[in-house]
Amino acid sequence: MSVAELEFRDAVRDALDEELARDESVVFFGEDVGKPGGVFAVTGGLQERHGDRRVFDTPISELAIAGAAFGAAITGLRPVIEIMFGDFLFLAMDSLANQAAKYWFISEEQASVPLVVRSAVGAGGRFGAIHSQTPVPWFQGIPGLKIVAPSTPRDAKALLKGAIRDDNPVLFLEHKRLYSVKGEPGSSDEVAPLGRAAIVRPGSDLTLVTAMKGVHDALAAAEELATEGIDVEVIDLRTLRPLDRDTVLESVRRTNRLLVVEEGPRTGGWAGGILADVAEDGLEYLDDVWRLTTADAPIPYSPPLEDAFLPSAERIVTSVRKHLNSTPVNSTA
Repeated sequence: MSVAELEFRDAVRDALDEELARDESVVFFGEDVGKPGGVFAVTGGLQERHGDRRVFDTPISELAIAGAAFGAAITGLRPVIEIMFGDFLFLAMDSLANQAAKYWFISEEQASVPLVVRSAVGAGGRFGAIHSQTPVPWFQGIPGLKIVAPSTPRDAKALLKGAIRDDNPVLFLEHKRLYSVKGEPGSSDEVAPLGRAAIVRPGSDLTLVTAMKGVHDALAAAEELATEGIDVEVIDLRTLRPLDRDTVLESVRRTNRLLVVEEGPRTGGWAGGILADVAEDGLEYLDDVWRLTTADAPIPYSPPLEDAFLPSAERIVTSVRKHLNSTPVNSTA
């Protein structure tokens, strides 16, 4: 008997619904998440099922939302908040970086902050330069903060459950172009641990590491490259902090080549950090290592310019061919 596929947005909603039902200390709030159901139609019906004291709308103030969540977390609740666009996380930075992430340390390990921040990120939706960023580098260097970045409905549900049950502050990033993606739902009791990557396609010629929408582009590129005799192993990081370095290093020891694909600027990005880690711990295994990112520029609004700006499946294929000195099967070169 086949199991009906689940949309990514529904997987997120189901995780919230089930965690609200399981644990009375879980609360969920943000801008337009209650009766409106969220700007990306993710949270509809939650307020009706759980009441307006546990699921409610807030004023338009990201700093106020984050501050209220921090206060709720240190007084016994397990708040989940939504910051509508990841670009607006800067407005909540003080509460997240200077309070939530450090509270366990400055309290001499006496108090945790079980706080989850959901936020929509990513380009390709024609939202323009200030509504399309993936601000992982803003938070990558903050000890005490975890960053989750799922690519499939099953992982979105299981990882969000894991994030809500985690006693640390977690930034849970949802790529806008994945909300309508369908996939297997997994079981209701599946809870994914944070910090473990997944090999979603085994291969022997090249390790390709990425996250979120990049996983789907990487898999498409790997299928095309397979027709040319290039066997690509694709790793879905799933969590960007803490990073599963062991899975990446074990793969690189087999393939001897590494490509990291990041939807974000080359300067200061998380792809560079992975290359540095591998260079420190696995340099002797490497024949080639490189990264594919966006340009160091704001994200264009123009559809043709935005498409050309992003590290698409086509750009991945072209980059791999260049580094492996390969040519397309139908090429006359």
